[in-house]
Amino acid sequence: MTSLALRTALAAVIFSAATSLSAKPLVVCTEASPEGFDIVQYTTAVTADAAAETLFNRLVDFKPGTTEIQPALAERWETSADGLTYTFHLRRGVKFHRTGYFTPSREFDADDVLWSLRRQLDPNHPWHAKSSVGYPYFESMSFSTLIKSVEKTDQHTVVITLTRPEAPFLRDLAMAFTSIYSAEYGDQLLKAGKTAELNSKPIGTGPFIFQRYNKDAQVRFKANPDYFRGAPPAETLVFAIASDNNVRLQKLRANECQIALYPKPDDVPSIRQDPSLKVVGMEALVTGYIAMNTERRYLSDVRVRKAINMAFDRQTHVDQLFGKGNALVGVNPYPPSMIGYNTDNRNPPRDLDKARALLKEAGVPEGAVLTLFTRNGGGPTNPNPRLSAEMLQADLAKIGIKLDIRVMEWAEMLRRAKNGEADLVSTGWGSDNGDPDNFLGPLLSCEAARNGENYARWCNPKFQALITRARELVDEDQRASLYFKALAVYDEDQPWISMAHPKMFTAMRENVEGYHVNPLTNNNFATTRVK
Repeated sequence: MTSLALRTALAAVIFSAATSLSAKPLVVCTEASPEGFDIVQYTTAVTADAAAETLFNRLVDFKPGTTEIQPALAERWETSADGLTYTFHLRRGVKFHRTGYFTPSREFDADDVLWSLRRQLDPNHPWHAKSSVGYPYFESMSFSTLIKSVEKTDQHTVVITLTRPEAPFLRDLAMAFTSIYSAEYGDQLLKAGKTAELNSKPIGTGPFIFQRYNKDAQVRFKANPDYFRGAPPAETLVFAIASDNNVRLQKLRANECQIALYPKPDDVPSIRQDPSLKVVGMEALVTGYIAMNTERRYLSDVRVRKAINMAFDRQTHVDQLFGKGNALVGVNPYPPSMIGYNTDNRNPPRDLDKARALLKEAGVPEGAVLTLFTRNGGGPTNPNPRLSAEMLQADLAKIGIKLDIRVMEWAEMLRRAKNGEADLVSTGWGSDNGDPDNFLGPLLSCEAARNGENYARWCNPKFQALITRARELVDEDQRASLYFKALAVYDEDQPWISMAHPKMFTAMRENVEGYHVNPLTNNNFATTRVK
């Protein structure tokens, strides 16, 4: 080999090594497998992290770590004086992902917005019936009756007209279910008869490009070099799936992942003592709860639901699961920092004798069996589902109810809960937009009872009328008054056991930078890097 050739070869090796060292992957240990990547079909946070926050954008979104709206695919917008017309001026030069299965021929424009929203809105849209589960957010938040039309005035201007004013509308547009898809890719899949691939081979405009998914193992992405906000500093992003929070922490300590989501609160002190680790936390807008299926035998009687709430030792439950000071005992469906929180509502005093009397009055025999569905791994709203279930089981045994605990994988539990197969479902919810409607609409509305997202299958016309009216008002005080009244109706019927409003924690290696803990519980890694 000549001297010049040798120098050239050595330079190539050195450059390759330097590139390898500078392009550090970011591995995030997360708690469950995403249900899929067609995000409009799903409502879980883990699916939103793996799809909405990595692959897609929306017209507007939230500033990192806040509930404040900022421009995204829309550079700016105007709202008419009557609150019915929103005109969005779209960002130019935004590119869709280029992959082995799709090569875009054009940049993002108004046709993509129309395709994405009309798909959910219009029953005659060629893609409308392609979702096997419908569009749970779109439906439970009454978008099908709220949106009158979605039109374009040119390729970079979209006008959305509403049938009524809707106070949280812009915040709603920042949620995962309004993510913008490539109409060109949709047309390609429809023509090829491969519509299912929208859920397994996603295309978006987001900071990361999908590479592959091994269920219950990992999701792998690469940085989008053409991202309109700039390429992410992490060239590779990996979601390593580990349902056990102990395993996630072990992997973090071994540097097998650089971020571990949702460590157990009682592990936080030891994490803070480790010089190679750090932890961030905040009081997030989250609720842990147990839905009581009001269509099932016994639980259709409010006396039975009240008896269960009387038997449940909430304070001990919260202290055991989260540690003292790491969670508030739940009373209402959403945390007290949000408007309309009903301070008059109180959890019933623990009274086993009165609970047994109510069960007897309702005709529930001694030894009646109720089923409880819970997940197999810990998350932010319940760090130890098995312990939580066993504590409830012990409480209910004291009033003569046997609890049959069914532990299952997260997606399987959700599927069966939506079908109404359980008496009780232990789950939780994190706010998507900081508005009370985001708790009450998707979780407790009549529409959500019909589409299965309301696991209690509770439909109260008075409650529904109050939350529907609250959506239509802009004045915060008026809205708060209506939500206050709606929560009084909720308290009277008691379709849930409201358990806790916990703090959120994220653990990471000391050399991780640019991660923003979010009160809305979503995790976006577009600005996160490993030093």
